[in-house]
Amino acid sequence: MSTAIPNPSIVIGGTIAIDHVKTPEAEAQNLLGGSAAYAALASSFFSRPVNLIGIIGHDFPVEHLKMLEAQGVSLGGVERSENESFTWSGEYHTNMNDRTTHRVGLNVLESWQVKVPAESASSEIVVLANMSPDNQLEMLTQCDALKGNDANASKRFIIADTMDLWIEIANERLHEVLPHLDLFVLNEGEARDLAGTTNLVKAGRILLEKGPRHVVVKLGEFGAMMFSPGGEIFRASAYPLEHVADPTGAGDTFLGGMAGFLASQGHPPYSDAVLREAIVKGSILASFTCEAFSTRKLEGLTESDIESRLQAFRGATHW
Repeated sequence: MSTAIPNPSIVIGGTIAIDHVKTPEAEAQNLLGGSAAYAALASSFFSRPVNLIGIIGHDFPVEHLKMLEAQGVSLGGVERSENESFTWSGEYHTNMNDRTTHRVGLNVLESWQVKVPAESASSEIVVLANMSPDNQLEMLTQCDALKGNDANASKRFIIADTMDLWIEIANERLHEVLPHLDLFVLNEGEARDLAGTTNLVKAGRILLEKGPRHVVVKLGEFGAMMFSPGGEIFRASAYPLEHVADPTGAGDTFLGGMAGFLASQGHPPYSDAVLREAIVKGSILASFTCEAFSTRKLEGLTESDIESRLQAFRGATHW
């Protein structure tokens, strides 16, 4: 009698935040936010448990932690501090692609150093959600995932996100992260800035030359592109939405959804075909995030909801 092989474990590190969001239609306070929180929740739809790494303050809402645990997210790597939690306050404008940040309270993040518990450090899929390159390197080191330095590194699949801030103020350290990545994820503007070109196809090639094995460029409501060795390009559409309530966290949901789907497919390495499907699955989850404030739509999501949207997406993109 054969025994089922368990999915590879996932560890996701990054920010866990309290968000205050205003849109042209509504406003909400004390929402769950942060790159790692969104990514971990999204990943849990395809594979559990998901090990979350981050730090929160004394003021962090308990209901958010309970929800994450109920969804299969392990909080053993979430550090508690007596200081205030990381907070973000922002406002979206009419087209929902433009937003204004009103306040960022770094608080517990000011001097945070990543601490990965031993039971999470051996995870085969390591996700470096949006955080400083210094924190990303700390996490890679503690997970023995620095490629070329450890025999186990070749058995890991490393995914990382970044943002314009780190490209601007920590460019050199970010370049130290890139050679260790199997999948590097960033948005369109960031790809152009980091590559130093306005041509997105050329930017994809330049970014690959910096070390990551694959590069995925997020195009927002227009989908995503993946650049792979040998000049291969994959372009996926986004699921068309009639109404966007709050796009906060959509990119992080995309990141976590990809990681969770990859884990559901077995142990690394992964073929280009599997990576392509991961992009579609991540994009579908991200579409749900946009339909309500914070993680509210994801919290009540079912497998049937995801499958129905996938079927509709197939119909919309098939010819």
